[in-house]
Amino acid sequence: MMSTKRLIVVVGATGSGKTDLSLRLAMHFHAPIISTDSRQVYRGIPIGTAQPTAEQLAAVEHHFIASHALEENFNCGEYEVQALARLEELFSRHDTVVAVGGSGLYIQALCEGMDDLPQADEQLRETLAERLRNEGIESLAADLKRLDPAYYEQVDLCNPSRVLRAVEVCMQTGKPYSSLRTGERRKRSFDIAKVGIEWDREMLYDRINRRVDMMIDEGLEAEARAVYHLRHLNSLQTVGYREMFDYFDGTITREEAIELIKRNSRRYAKRQMTWFRRDPEIRWFAPEAFDAMVDFLESSAT
Repeated sequence: MMSTKRLIVVVGATGSGKTDLSLRLAMHFHAPIISTDSRQVYRGIPIGTAQPTAEQLAAVEHHFIASHALEENFNCGEYEVQALARLEELFSRHDTVVAVGGSGLYIQALCEGMDDLPQADEQLRETLAERLRNEGIESLAADLKRLDPAYYEQVDLCNPSRVLRAVEVCMQTGKPYSSLRTGERRKRSFDIAKVGIEWDREMLYDRINRRVDMMIDEGLEAEARAVYHLRHLNSLQTVGYREMFDYFDGTITREEAIELIKRNSRRYAKRQMTWFRRDPEIRWFAPEAFDAMVDFLESSAT
């Protein structure tokens, strides 16, 4: 028998309107929301990670929003374990759960599972983390290009944690990281339907620029200053904070930081869409096509 429980996965680039869409879908299907965003999971950085507002959180039950401390070394594997346990509890009360976020690996972990890679060698990790702090990501990226050129071509080179992890696995095992990623899909006890929001590129980039301006108006600079002493943490190696930290260090101006946040956000959006377009299970819709999306989801339900 097919499962009567279903996970509706909402994907799209940063700034595409996923949060508003997920709320509309959750209310339509009387469903809670589980976040698949690798940064919204952290407390203390609601502006820069575009966490749902207090009103949005009150309107629909949310999970994995501001649920973990910045100091926690949270990763895809841990997310898979915790999110599946949470889904089991949610499906005991609901037939449908809406998952939303732009972190491709977290979505993959939730829907398909992650490969069984070796546990981190803490001494090696600390050595690599020290290099990252002192030499920048370029040093680790050069190692990755030498150790695993195939994965080097795929990885988000602006994501220090993923580059560090790949280099770490290569050094631990003596094998390319890409050769250990089997891609074998794990069975889930629930059905999965994936829908995506697709914008014209120039319109999306304009939305991103305006959203960065809004974040600045809402207090992103003060938020970044409040966590500046934690800048070495993996949780803060992300667009919005890195640029502000450089401004605080005096290496760039405030205006340059804002422009870089916009540029790097646009680049991140492009990488997100490249990732998502590789998934043939995603059904894409125009931003205004909510009714068509609902029709698709209702007609495809088993």
